[in-house]
Amino acid sequence: MVNNLVFAALAFYIILLILFTKFVKSKGDNNAFFRAGRKSPWLLVAFGMIGASISGVSLVSVPGWVKTSNMTYFQMCLGFLAGYVVIAFLLLPLYYRLRLTSIYSYLAQRFGRRSHLTGACFFLLSKLTGAAARLYLTCVVLHEMAVSPLGLPFWFTVGVVLLTIFLYTRRGGIENIVRTDALQTLCLLVSTFCIIWMVSAKLNLSPSGIAETIAQSPMGQMFCWDVSNTQFFLRQFINGMFITIVMNGLDQDMMQKNLTCTSLRNAQKNMCLYGVCILPVNMLFLVIGVLLYTFAMQEGIAVPDAGDRLLPMLVRSGALGTLVVFPFTIGITAAALSSADSAMTSLTTSICVDILRVEREDFNPQKALFIRHRVHATVALAFALCITVFYISGSGTIIDTIYRLAGYTYGPLLGLFCFGLFTRRRVIDKVVPYIAIVSSIVCVLLDCLAPVLWNYHFSYELLLLNASLTFLALLCFSSETR
Repeated sequence: MVNNLVFAALAFYIILLILFTKFVKSKGDNNAFFRAGRKSPWLLVAFGMIGASISGVSLVSVPGWVKTSNMTYFQMCLGFLAGYVVIAFLLLPLYYRLRLTSIYSYLAQRFGRRSHLTGACFFLLSKLTGAAARLYLTCVVLHEMAVSPLGLPFWFTVGVVLLTIFLYTRRGGIENIVRTDALQTLCLLVSTFCIIWMVSAKLNLSPSGIAETIAQSPMGQMFCWDVSNTQFFLRQFINGMFITIVMNGLDQDMMQKNLTCTSLRNAQKNMCLYGVCILPVNMLFLVIGVLLYTFAMQEGIAVPDAGDRLLPMLVRSGALGTLVVFPFTIGITAAALSSADSAMTSLTTSICVDILRVEREDFNPQKALFIRHRVHATVALAFALCITVFYISGSGTIIDTIYRLAGYTYGPLLGLFCFGLFTRRRVIDKVVPYIAIVSSIVCVLLDCLAPVLWNYHFSYELLLLNASLTFLALLCFSSETR
């Protein structure tokens, strides 16, 4: 019964998505693919970015995180909001003033070609691994719920999901995605409310009863004031702010959507509204987590060690009833596709614009279009390869893995942009790639040695450490401008 409902939900959603994209008319040229003609309505962009930033991971991983961290993830979410304000009023004015297609073109103007390539390459590594990790978890859930019982391999599920994304992004790119993301965000939010309603019904809770359950639960702790704890408020707030700055403001994926708005003012309104909306959405996921663990304890259900597996397990087992299967499948599929499609498009844009430089005036437009199609297909294959690595190696809580990877890969980007924005010094361009690589390697070593040498466990502040090392090294290999 559950398998049939999952298939029905997937078929319904894919058909809905394909029909929707048929009504979104796109010229299919590189201007539409990269910039959407800079004519996107800011409200539509803001709404769609919710689904793109949350992904299918949040729907299953944030509720699972409640087991070990209670609701303290909300502290990071408050930091997210502060980060969005920095992006809106510091980074967006720079990007619009320079009329950038790829934000890493700024590094070429400020430092030189090698710095430009360094920024683009670290983005490619960051985005590919992060987006693949998100998509991997969704594919695992869908495979276990629907495809595995048919005897089909995991690679079949991955292939179908990637092929679907490739087909509806291949022509319109960001022009299509701005609109499909809005549809997918709507589906995600409706599904989230349905899940909360169905779980609370199983617990016989009214809205006030939900609030009372959270207040009485030991997992309902939202703020931590113990300085020695890794969940200490200030530590989590600062980490959240800088994670947002790098994973949104220094990320071609999220900024590409903002740069499709008609003006800087509209892009800033979009970013601020999006930042405000992300708080209640993440709160809903935390509420789901508390309710799910409360339900499991009440029914005597053994919870899995990996928090990511709790909601899928309860849905698959039928413990929450069959009605929850449809909204859960729609929600996780919508969130996964919304996140992965924009990641594929931004990776294609960065490779074409930053590395292959297809927007040079002397570049043949037809050849540029041909290259873009080939690059887009290659990016889809790269996603499949990364998902394979995650599948073979296994992982803990995926959202925690994503944030830790960000410390290693986005740290040099943060250091480069901070040095460019807050100093007027001229860097020796040819040493920048080495600085970025060595800085990340040093952080890996410190992360491994700190628990042994100093009894200290790094959290997401590795991002700030990496950025600081990059900044200091750039300072050493730079000189005053004349």
